[in-house]
Amino acid sequence: MSRRHHFHIDYLGHSVSVTVQTGHTSVVEVLVDGKETGHATTKDDRPVTVPIELPTDPPTAVYVRATSGPGVPRCLLLAAADGEPHVMAPRLY
Repeated sequence: MSRRHHFHIDYLGHSVSVTVQTGHTSVVEVLVDGKETGHATTKDDRPVTVPIELPTDPPTAVYVRATSGPGVPRCLLLAAADGEPHVMAPRLY
């Protein structure tokens, strides 16, 4: 049985949203300012890291680390510049 989980964070003035669809194969979709910029699939409950760029001047490289399980999925935004993980808040919709 698959289920969709949504996460969001505002970072450097940009909206980053992630949808994690769980199931036998997990699908991770990343949107920056409403446009799909990253996509990945993984088997079972393995974590996946999706590289993306924020449209700053110059572009800022960041990574989204999604863990689909066990239990409730979790997402982190990993910024290459500061090295700090930022927890992405779950969203209901």
